[in-house]
Amino acid sequence: MSKKPSAPAETGAAPAVTPSLPSPHAKAPANAALTAEQKIELYRKMVRIRRFEERCLPVYNAGKIGGFLHLYIGQEAVAVGACSLMGKDDHVITAYRDHGHAIAVGMDTKPLMAELYGKVTGCSKGKGGSMHYFAPDLNYWGGHGIVGGQIPLGTGLAYGVKYQGKKGAAMAFMGDGAVNQGAVHEAYNLAALWDLPVLFVIENNRYSMGTSQERSSAGELGKRAEAYDMKWYVCGGHDLYEVRATLDEALRRAREQHKPAVVEIDTYRYRGHSVADPDKTYRDRKEIEDYRNTKDPLQIFQNQLVFEKVLTDALIAEIDAAARAEADRAVEFAEASPFPTAEDIQKDVYWETDQAQRTSEGRIFFNNID
Repeated sequence: MSKKPSAPAETGAAPAVTPSLPSPHAKAPANAALTAEQKIELYRKMVRIRRFEERCLPVYNAGKIGGFLHLYIGQEAVAVGACSLMGKDDHVITAYRDHGHAIAVGMDTKPLMAELYGKVTGCSKGKGGSMHYFAPDLNYWGGHGIVGGQIPLGTGLAYGVKYQGKKGAAMAFMGDGAVNQGAVHEAYNLAALWDLPVLFVIENNRYSMGTSQERSSAGELGKRAEAYDMKWYVCGGHDLYEVRATLDEALRRAREQHKPAVVEIDTYRYRGHSVADPDKTYRDRKEIEDYRNTKDPLQIFQNQLVFEKVLTDALIAEIDAAARAEADRAVEFAEASPFPTAEDIQKDVYWETDQAQRTSEGRIFFNNID
């Protein structure tokens, strides 16, 4: 049994998703404990991410967003499912496809859109752009443009949690292409050697920029954990319940035993690697449509909640309309916000303002440049 979608999962024709119901992971402890209100909130966040990302595209095409833009459309269940399990001492760090995680941890979409515009009201004051969202107050540490560069940092977050004697863990997200970076393996080694509470979460969307996994990576990506005596998990990223069930087990183990693990999540992106990627040469359009028609994460969770009698047609429409309106307000906020000034270039950087009593050696920032 499946429900015909009342709203398209992405701009364009609505997919005809026909998953089996109920989800085989609905009774997992992490999901069985959810209230109806919590389930609706999870669905709402997924819709908000989708509509925010869709709203970004025409803005980018209008030339109002500079730099790269990596859309998360198709992967929403991963970020929402994982971040919904966070406790007060848990941390998240990710790569450049970071919008979904930012919304999932609770960031306001207005400063997120403003950051894309390069406005001073952005979450990184207009200096970071799409790839550098941050919210330290929410234990969200970015947004990193260097492939695999965030993984040693995530390992450091886990070290800090353990050093401070806290019962928490760090989730360090990466794409399938990053798994081949040397820094990732150095992080694996130290995490296993020092028993650090870190989860290395691989969002395997099958293409490392424009190269399929079959052509770029030998063996199973998650299984590489065995070389470091780490536990590893594999789960589907289209079913939010499955993501939550898998990561709940891994997080509990990390928090209670200070043990690292690798979690490979099979997911898919509907758009190119970035908006600049024409996405016309390395994958078949039918492949994208087949995924949308059978595994769209929004539609699968919507069908599940309709099956559970948690969602109604009226509530689905209300949530969708609210998400679209929120995305429009974010654009309006970004449009009305000012750009940083020339003076702002020396703010929020590592340099000493009191140069008369400076303790560092060498030249400081732009001053004293010959």
